[in-house]
Amino acid sequence: MARNTRAKKTAEETKVDIGAEIFESLRDLEKLKGIPVDYMVERLKQALTNAYRKDREDHRDVPAENVVVELSEKGLRMYQLKTVVEELEDTALEIHIDAARNIDPNAQVGDTISIPVAIEKFGRIAAQTAKQVVIQGIREAERGMAYESYSSKSQELLSGTVLRLEPSGDAIVAVGSGNDAHNAILRQSEQIPGETYREGDKIRVYVLEARQSARSTNVFVSRTHPNVVRRLFELETPEIAEGQVEIRNIAREPGSRSKMAVRAALEGIDPVGACVGPRGGRVAAVVEELHGEKIDIVVWSEDPCQYVKAALSPAEVLSVDLIPGQKACRVVVPDDQLSLAIGKEGQNARLAARLTGYKIDIKSASNAAAMEA
Repeated sequence: MARNTRAKKTAEETKVDIGAEIFESLRDLEKLKGIPVDYMVERLKQALTNAYRKDREDHRDVPAENVVVELSEKGLRMYQLKTVVEELEDTALEIHIDAARNIDPNAQVGDTISIPVAIEKFGRIAAQTAKQVVIQGIREAERGMAYESYSSKSQELLSGTVLRLEPSGDAIVAVGSGNDAHNAILRQSEQIPGETYREGDKIRVYVLEARQSARSTNVFVSRTHPNVVRRLFELETPEIAEGQVEIRNIAREPGSRSKMAVRAALEGIDPVGACVGPRGGRVAAVVEELHGEKIDIVVWSEDPCQYVKAALSPAEVLSVDLIPGQKACRVVVPDDQLSLAIGKEGQNARLAARLTGYKIDIKSASNAAAMEA
């Protein structure tokens, strides 16, 4: 006889009328933790399925696909699927045709019949198993939600509160609020040199990435990334937020000095003036957030010579000559500007080179004239 895979349900079903109570609890959990009701319903179904499989009287392991759980606000029902046969070989998966017809008079050999399960007879071990699966489901959901939330926040600037300092030097920073709250890791290598933190300090951090592991979601943040400067100016400068001024590049030595190249997207706008702000208020706010880090704002140019000249600000530049076949240039400055162009420990020249992407060879006017002669 051809096998009929249709599932037949009986009129007498084992029903536990706790559906409304369960869904009310799940809705409360969704408000508290932000975990979707549908997700937890599936976890509860899985928990009940595993509990039944482990707590059977015959101690037989029944495949999960042979156990059906129906959970709704109307109630909770559970069935085991068995195949109707003439000769019984596996009592865990098969039912004799005579026994099947006691449940469903129309049962035929090869049919799949649904046999009600008495949920209330589950033992203590089954209940504990279900509870653990639900707890694990909540934790997995929280980890998944945190990962999705902070993956989408990558490259954003967030406000946070320092919770504690680890012996390794890393700082744990609380970011977000409500269901979106999470403890982020500010590694020592991502902290501004010379900056010290105390519990309760309010700081702004840049989200580098979120990493998901088997036990947790780790969010890594930074105070040293060049985009910290970018995001701070976006917050302080309406012209940048509105797209009238564009930040082209940033070179940064955290805690000491940064150079930022900007350009106007619209005619008639002074990009440097917009970033500096009235009476220098905008750049001052960024400097204060970075605890005194100096910031040079220069105009970006398509002309490499003009760009290099601007990047060496505040030094005066007499000439810039590109070296053919190389991304390099020779720069001549007045004799009294040489130390300013190079900067303390070469910092100004180093940042200018990183900002423009050109290797810069700086000579004083007298030295250049002597070499030319």
